[in-house]
Amino acid sequence: MNEWRGITREEIPWFPAIEADKCIGCRECISICKNGVLAFNDETLKSTVVNPYNCVVECRTCAKLCPSDAISFPDEAEFSAFIKAKLSAK
Repeated sequence: MNEWRGITREEIPWFPAIEADKCIGCRECISICKNGVLAFNDETLKSTVVNPYNCVVECRTCAKLCPSDAISFPDEAEFSAFIKAKLSAK
C-alpha cells in the first residue's frame, strides 16, 4: 500500500513499537502479521520492527494478541488529529 486516504504511507506514523523488556520472545506477533512488519532477532531473542511502513494503518492486531503487552501504537487522539490535519491540508 503506497497511500492511505490519499496520504503517502511513509508520511503516516502508524506502526508498532515493541518494549523489549516486556517482550517474552513468543513470536505470536510475527505469526499474526502477514505483512512482514516484524521479525525475530536471534541475538536478543525478541521481536523487532523491521518494515514499519508495511503495517496496515489503524491495525492493532499484534498488540491485542501480545501476551505480555509489549506492543503499542500511537495515541489514538494524537493520530486522529494528525490525519485530520493532513487531510485538511490537501
